[in-house]
Amino acid sequence: MKRYAFVVCTLLATICLTSCTQNRGWTPEEKELINSAAYSRMRVTKTNDAADSLLLRTPSTPLTHKQIESPEFGRLVASMMETVNDPYHGGVGIAAPQVGILRRMVVVQRYDKPGRPFEVYVNPTITHYGEERKLGREGCLSVPNRRGEVVRSQAIEIEWRDALTFEPRKERIEGYTAVIFQHEIDHLDGVLYIDRIEK
Repeated sequence: MKRYAFVVCTLLATICLTSCTQNRGWTPEEKELINSAAYSRMRVTKTNDAADSLLLRTPSTPLTHKQIESPEFGRLVASMMETVNDPYHGGVGIAAPQVGILRRMVVVQRYDKPGRPFEVYVNPTITHYGEERKLGREGCLSVPNRRGEVVRSQAIEIEWRDALTFEPRKERIEGYTAVIFQHEIDHLDGVLYIDRIEK
């Protein structure tokens, strides 16, 4: 009986270890979604779909170092870049929940840098909001056919993990780019810009 229990425990441990190694921290559902859309435009979750709306209201989970070293991470980044750059969408930023992945990652267009490049930010958090705040017009890929006026800080300080090395980074960001970061990081907390529209 003891030998049987030992064999079963060993088998279960092996299955768990193999599964964890293969998934590298991704759920089977996440892996399927990422791999099925690899390097191509992904479907954007929208508030006019009940299941999508529930997902968009769910806080995201941080990414691990193991996850950013996985093939799935590279595929997800490439697919999010394709999605936000699609002329049909014309976005200036996108968060992972907007493509169905509840992980803390955003792609932001840096209007404050030459060439206005899109950059990837892993586990971003806003650590400080500047006192100057302005009302500005916003829209969202996940909120179809609607725009609204939102008050945002004009300068923020953020911390995040480098998408290649997972090393911690921090930066002060100002102007329109700071507004984009606030909008996208809100998505990671299950908050939409329509929740912040001035009444």
